[in-house]
Amino acid sequence: MSTDKDGETEERILRAARTVFVRHGTAGARMQEIAEEAGVNQALLHYYFRSKDRLAQAVFRDVAGRMVPSIVAVFGSESSIEQKVEQFVHLYIDVVRQSPFIPGYIVAELHFNPERLTALASEIAGTHPANVMQSFLPRLGAQIDEQVKIGAMRSIAPDQFLVNLVALSVFPFIARPVLRIVFGQDDAAFSRFLDERRAELPNFILNALRP
Repeated sequence: MSTDKDGETEERILRAARTVFVRHGTAGARMQEIAEEAGVNQALLHYYFRSKDRLAQAVFRDVAGRMVPSIVAVFGSESSIEQKVEQFVHLYIDVVRQSPFIPGYIVAELHFNPERLTALASEIAGTHPANVMQSFLPRLGAQIDEQVKIGAMRSIAPDQFLVNLVALSVFPFIARPVLRIVFGQDDAAFSRFLDERRAELPNFILNALRP
């Protein structure tokens, strides 16, 4: 039977792993450094999480478990298209900037373990990701059609709309090493860049959709 102390230790390890993953990414992180960050020995770390892979999955499950329901709530709401764009961009950037290794982890899993990622996403959502999408995609498509009819928005398929929205939100995190080289961004500069993007991206997307 688990105890409160067990839960506290596990949470401390997860916080430490998140910190080390931010520093080095999941590929560059070492279990020894995670153990030191958590203030535990490696034997205890391996007792809770038998491998770095399982630890990365646990951190992903924690982050995605907080993000996915919020995203579904945004797109499933009766908010306007404009509000949904702004809410999604703000939510995505606010959550991922705390765990910027997550997009890279997802890309790696999609390449090497797509079935495992699908199973993990299904566990988090309580259903297959395709079912999650279908829970709000028809309503989103209807909202787009309504805006097109009144001349407020150009026609775009709802799946294309979502892909554009997600891609423009995730790109700075995926391309962070490139941005560091090309623009000479240190961590403070990257943080300011995200603040600017959080403010400007919703208008950029909405202006691109206007006829």
